[in-house]
Amino acid sequence: MDRRTYRKVVGKFATGVAIVTTSLEGVDHAMTVNSFTSVSLEPLLVLFCAEKLARFHAAVLESGVWGVSVLPESMEDASRFFAHRGRSLDGQLTPWPHHRSPSGVALFDGAIATLEAVTTAVHDGGDHSIIVGSVTTLGTPADAHPLLYHEGTYKTFRAAGEPT
Repeated sequence: MDRRTYRKVVGKFATGVAIVTTSLEGVDHAMTVNSFTSVSLEPLLVLFCAEKLARFHAAVLESGVWGVSVLPESMEDASRFFAHRGRSLDGQLTPWPHHRSPSGVALFDGAIATLEAVTTAVHDGGDHSIIVGSVTTLGTPADAHPLLYHEGTYKTFRAAGEPT
């Protein structure tokens, strides 16, 4: 099986888009993900996947705490920005209003849902790590349609019967 066919097949599964953040030694780190999901209600657990080669991977494992901001369709620009590798960390959050969670990680004010988690397990997932966390805070700061990702492009949500 080849990678292109694999990407085409798994790309058929529409996902939401989130930015995961952490802070290490006073430096903010952030990464766009679509590999975020709930795991358990008892206890409250969530997970996301991070590529092992990404600098975010090392930062989030060392810090042990992270935030998730689920993006509305109006924040596609933020999603695209935090998906790029090698960008400067200085001032990277400045264009988007945000606040600090109790542990100090950034959460985006425009997000439709936010949470903070403490890492409880890290599992090998090939070229990625599967990072599981216990949820410590929850929020729904904004009410808007979610930003979606499907077949390699951003999409917008429309309910059945809703005008386009």
